[in-house]
Amino acid sequence: MADDPNKVRAEIRARQAEDGKKAMAEYEANAAATRAKTEKLRALRLAKEAADLAAPKPAPKAKAKSTAKPKSTKKKKAAPDGKLSDWLEGQAGSGRNT
Repeated sequence: MADDPNKVRAEIRARQAEDGKKAMAEYEANAAATRAKTEKLRALRLAKEAADLAAPKPAPKAKAKSTAKPKSTKKKKAAPDGKLSDWLEGQAGSGRNT
């Protein structure tokens, strides 16, 4: 005769409870490691920020004044060579309907 069904269910529940405890312990260990790493990184960041504030800032470099007229950085678009009507006729001649 097979094992008692209630006994089998109890064993299954016991294994599930044990697995749950293992999973929870692993989760808590990972969370503790993450908190420790975060605290370490925060301390390093704060120390770096304090060192940056304490260190004197280098003087900005003075730009040499130029007497030449500054060139524009924007490029102007070249004017089209032909007229719109010429372009439209060329499009119509190439089989374009619109």
